[in-house]
Amino acid sequence: MSDLQGLYQELILDHSRTPHGYGLRGEIAAQSHQVNPTCGDEVTLQVHRAGDGSIEAIAWEGHGCAISQASASLLAELAEGLTVADLEVRIAAFREAMRSRGTIEPDEELLGDVAALGGVSRYVARVKCAMLAWVAVEDALHKS
Repeated sequence: MSDLQGLYQELILDHSRTPHGYGLRGEIAAQSHQVNPTCGDEVTLQVHRAGDGSIEAIAWEGHGCAISQASASLLAELAEGLTVADLEVRIAAFREAMRSRGTIEPDEELLGDVAALGGVSRYVARVKCAMLAWVAVEDALHKS
């Protein structure tokens, strides 16, 4: 395994062990619950907006594999402070990379640490795990 792959693997494990944004909030927010029926991963995700309409925070709870949990954590970290339009651009870029079966590397400049999930795209069965929180945030945004 290359040093970069090892670093990415460690980043994913760190985010799954100590997730960013974990814990739902009591106040009303745009919310979505998604389940991956293939493996049983689940996530409930809330989008909290600041007064200017930007993303104040992504709060979430769920259970599942390290990939699904790390992906939700990385998304929560990435989304803070973005406009909805900027987040939608990142959702589209992540989806494109995940559907590429390893032919498209995630844009690290656009996605930051989320690029660590790029290797997942080579494993079709794991793409749904990585995409679960991203599908939830997209659904929550459409509900708000």
